[in-house]
Amino acid sequence: MRFLIDMPLSPQLAEFLTSIGHDAVHAGKIGLAMAPDVSIMALASTENRIVVTADLDFPRLLAHSKASGPSLILFRGGNWSDAAVVGRLRQILTATEKTGLDNTILVVDANRIRRRHLPMA
Repeated sequence: MRFLIDMPLSPQLAEFLTSIGHDAVHAGKIGLAMAPDVSIMALASTENRIVVTADLDFPRLLAHSKASGPSLILFRGGNWSDAAVVGRLRQILTATEKTGLDNTILVVDANRIRRRHLPMA
């Protein structure tokens, strides 16, 4: 899978994903540190990447645009340590390996994961 890690999350997440065989980049390492969310979404769509973020604006943008992508993994509900994000992402990748993440928003809270399909109605 291909991932674009947004600025609220650590570059270590991209390193972890790369280490387990995925193509992952961090927004800060590819010149998008100050880019607006719509630019990050556009690049993710163009490059068929899943956006991983803690920024609540992304689901709103997807809902307003009625877009079917890019897919999104949203960590919310507090301060996530790098280790906690990596642990949850490992669980997500294991659980979704067969079903994939295409046209999906996964909302990750401390105790649950909710899946919404895109486009949002």
